[in-house]
Amino acid sequence: MSVDGFVLLLNGLHRAWIRRCLAPLLVLITLGGSLFKASHPLAESYFSNPRNALNVYFVKFSWGWTLGLLLPFVFTSNYFLQKDVLFAVRRIISCAVGTAIWFLSTRFFHIIENFTGECYESQNMTVLQEFENLYTCRNHGHLWLGFDISGHAFLLSYCALIITEEVAVMNELHKMEQKPGKATATIIKSLFIALNALLLLWVWMFFCTAVYFHDMPHKIIGVAFGISAWYGTYRFWYKKRISPGLPPEIGKKKE
Repeated sequence: MSVDGFVLLLNGLHRAWIRRCLAPLLVLITLGGSLFKASHPLAESYFSNPRNALNVYFVKFSWGWTLGLLLPFVFTSNYFLQKDVLFAVRRIISCAVGTAIWFLSTRFFHIIENFTGECYESQNMTVLQEFENLYTCRNHGHLWLGFDISGHAFLLSYCALIITEEVAVMNELHKMEQKPGKATATIIKSLFIALNALLLLWVWMFFCTAVYFHDMPHKIIGVAFGISAWYGTYRFWYKKRISPGLPPEIGKKKE
């Protein structure tokens, strides 16, 4: 299959299924994986080890990977469609909004864990009253147990959902009579394929989180944050005039 054929196939999957079904699928994975973990725990595997390479080098930096590919893709594709640098820059602001959501949400999760937890001696699980917050507790090699909202469930779901929103612009690029030049087309297609590979990785690692890590309430709240952040921006705020806006559509009036 040629690169163009592969891009068309991926774009067709997004139009027909991925963009519409991804959020419900993530909820089903969370519930199903959590129930399976509670009733039929899986045997240890490479992916049940938090030190596996995909977790250490990709998931731990999932927002950085997502942002690193989205920034050039959003700017290049949006600029080519609208021929307007200011519009492309405005759309880039959505990445800044996403960064703020990532930062504030993860800080909030840490506050909740710190507020609800206690420090334990790692070997005999004795409560250590002298350590009153998770940072000093862990810095001294002890175990802090609190309500640990799943940052992975939040961030992987959020990253996957915003990727599906931004790559929807490929449908409009295919409709254009004036196609991008060879260099621009190569950049856009390469980034599109890379973003889809990243999307597949995020969904797989989200599945691993559901079946191997955290308790059900921690994962449910985490994915609820991710879906709410996506819905509140792309399905509500970005439709307003004062916002970074949505990916352009052919023939849509510029705001």
